[in-house]
Amino acid sequence: MESPQRRKRKQQARIYKPAYAKLFPVRSLTICFSFFVFVLFISSDRLPVHKGVSFRPVLRTSTLSLLPAFLTGNAGADAASTSQYPSLVVEGRVLMPDHLMLIVSTKLTPPFDNLDCVYYDLVLEQAVLRPVLSVDEYHQFKSIVRCHLPPQNFSASVNLRGRQRGRLGSVVVERRDWLLKHNQSVVPSWDRVVYEAVLDWNAHIRSVAVFAKGLNLKPHREADARKFRCHFSLTDFDQHHRGLFVFTTRAIAAAQETVRCLLPRGILNNPDKAKDIQVTVSRRGDDNVEGGADDAPLPSIAKVQNTISRQGRSNRGKYELCACTMLWNQASFLREWITYHSWLGIERWFIYDNNSDDELEAVIDELNLLDYNITRHAWPWVKTQEAGFSHCALRAKHECKWLGLFDVDEFFYFPHDRGQDKPGPNSLRALVMNYTDSPTYAEIRTACHSYGPSGLTSPPSQGVTVGYTCRLEAPERHKSIVRPELLHATLLNAVHHFRLQDGYRYLDVPESKAVVNHYKYQVWDTFKAKFFRRVSTYVTNWQEDQNKGSKDRAPGLGTEAIEPPNWRLRFCEVWDTGLKDFVMANFADSASGFLPWERSLV
Repeated sequence: MESPQRRKRKQQARIYKPAYAKLFPVRSLTICFSFFVFVLFISSDRLPVHKGVSFRPVLRTSTLSLLPAFLTGNAGADAASTSQYPSLVVEGRVLMPDHLMLIVSTKLTPPFDNLDCVYYDLVLEQAVLRPVLSVDEYHQFKSIVRCHLPPQNFSASVNLRGRQRGRLGSVVVERRDWLLKHNQSVVPSWDRVVYEAVLDWNAHIRSVAVFAKGLNLKPHREADARKFRCHFSLTDFDQHHRGLFVFTTRAIAAAQETVRCLLPRGILNNPDKAKDIQVTVSRRGDDNVEGGADDAPLPSIAKVQNTISRQGRSNRGKYELCACTMLWNQASFLREWITYHSWLGIERWFIYDNNSDDELEAVIDELNLLDYNITRHAWPWVKTQEAGFSHCALRAKHECKWLGLFDVDEFFYFPHDRGQDKPGPNSLRALVMNYTDSPTYAEIRTACHSYGPSGLTSPPSQGVTVGYTCRLEAPERHKSIVRPELLHATLLNAVHHFRLQDGYRYLDVPESKAVVNHYKYQVWDTFKAKFFRRVSTYVTNWQEDQNKGSKDRAPGLGTEAIEPPNWRLRFCEVWDTGLKDFVMANFADSASGFLPWERSLV
């Protein structure tokens, strides 16, 4: 007969059963259900297995659906009545240089002032709530939420919670719930992560372009694709890079931060099946070294995206000329840049927003009301300009015959002498149309002239094209307009130009016919922002004491944003008012003298 003390100990053991024991039935159900989904997934495709594709089943379980109610917003009827976020599922977390980025499975709508980031104290085992930094749309139906970096002794496994009755502070977490929170995966370093994946759907080869940091490939060179593999999973990869039922395919091209892989057979003929499949990349071991094992796959938050519309566009129905740029906090320049180049014939715009916190969205909305056909794409990845342009080229190839890749401080200009015909509307479009069907040319290069502050100490009220009129005599670099369907499979680029498919080459436009005015060295208050951010992958940030002789840097400047003597008079060798005169003649209101972008700011 049991003693009262023994019976009490048994009861306590049942009450405090470990969390994994309670979860076992749910895990079993998850595995069975996932296997059933997997069988349906592959059985619907009857194509033969593609060469280079292997199948490797790996099991893991997800705890995402087991989060406590107070963290997901499902805390009962009372919570639902006080929060606009009934269900928040965090798909991924990445520690960025100055914030923690969360990818949320749903598109969140403003206002966001009642949304909190939930941090877990590893010592006190309690949750602390802090307002989010910002929220952005991501991949059309998802969201990016930016949170403060976790304080010391706090986990990076941050979650989200809709605030209830203005509550802010600490919440005690039960031990079982705490174990589940702390087990969520976080990409601990932005320097090693697979961050985007896009289908490339054409008649020649069907593949996926995967974008990753941490491959350490040499800049501006093609890598050996045989050294890489892509891994596809029907569930998220955990902190050990394992997924449920992984497909592995070989890479067919690799360069810089891009690896192009074959598709698993289950989605070869049906792109809808690829949506939101998780993908990562690994490097193969050295075949010449005995026992050389493959490297572990990189941590990944990338899910395959299909940027191709169902209708698509035949070549005849494509826009003749489109433009793509990547920017950060340059909303004040966008009206002038788009208004001017639309007049020259650009019909479609792709704006890659690299974490702006100015009025960029409002400016784009305003311009779209005027039928400028602009798409803003949130691109949160820092120092990835080359990858961003490759991503943009993949999107644009199904809509555009030609794609210009240049910055918002760069303006195409057609010089003309007295007695010559002045360039009119759609001049730039007419230029590229001459080569749309060329069997030789797939890229048009135009030389850049760099302009200085031109004696100014404050930003010109009428815009850069009118305000800055003194430049360096010799051109610096060039800008390109490419045929995106004729780019090399590696998508290799140096920002200013792409590698082309074999058999195609570029055309240099004579300076007498067209140039790009690059308003590179503006007044100091505008120019100094370059010290704090450089978007190119292979360009050193100016505050770092490296590569001081790089052409990317302004000559004579150090590593601190301190205005040098006589900045307003620097970089001035030739006074050139050609574009200013052209703009005033073609864009200024005849009665008031106002320019379109100037009037919109009044």
